[in-house]
Amino acid sequence: METPISDLQLSIVLNDLLDIYGYDFTAYAKSSLKRRINRLYALDRFPSFAEFRYRLRMDQDYFNRFIEQLTVNVTEMFRDPLFYKAILAEVLPVLATYPLIRIWHAGCSTGEEVYSTAILLKEAGLLHKSILYATDINAEVVKKAASGIFPIKYMRQHSLNYQKAGGREEFSRYYTAGYDHALFDKELRERMVFSTHNLVSEGSFNQFQLIFCRNVLIYFERDLQSRVISLFDESLDQLGYLALGSKETLKLSQVASRFRQLGKESIWRKVQ
Repeated sequence: METPISDLQLSIVLNDLLDIYGYDFTAYAKSSLKRRINRLYALDRFPSFAEFRYRLRMDQDYFNRFIEQLTVNVTEMFRDPLFYKAILAEVLPVLATYPLIRIWHAGCSTGEEVYSTAILLKEAGLLHKSILYATDINAEVVKKAASGIFPIKYMRQHSLNYQKAGGREEFSRYYTAGYDHALFDKELRERMVFSTHNLVSEGSFNQFQLIFCRNVLIYFERDLQSRVISLFDESLDQLGYLALGSKETLKLSQVASRFRQLGKESIWRKVQ
């Protein structure tokens, strides 16, 4: 088997993705991209880079697999419970004053975060007037998220996170268990709109009071981070909230003066 792909070969692959499929990964962090592509390259046992490139260019199904592997993220419900506790205590009481609450989960992955938010909204009496837009570049994970079906083996951890986040009910009331999977309630799913969206090349599609984009920006280089943050700024209502991952910040961005951080969590309010 050929050695892992080189920096030049990585550039060739990224140019192919842009030319053929319109997916621009050229401003993603190269070290992360190279690690994930090399993992797939070895996993699928390609004898040469030429064959890998040919398969990627000519086989739509393989391209779909490639995108799924390239954009996979680790996630769980109520991940970082103190973050959700802050959303519950500081953000939802303000959102309660709006007649309609529009929330965008950008880079939603398989949807655990979206369902976490919907549960908080339900317990705050706000779900009935909320719409949760959940988007990701990866069509396969969007499909999984929209199904509302998750492995039962993770429910215990999700339940523990939920309790630490300030959950008020038995977590099991929100899903129906069957065999090795859990189906989340239709009431939650009915308030969600799922679609593919490319943060790199597509613009704003609504005005939101709250945007979640957690642990996505860390995979982008500085210029792309700046472009995406500007997109969120454009997409937020005045006094809206932007929720980022624990290792992500607005402090060095061009819009930093327009936002104020709430407490210790990476939750930012648009103040001008």
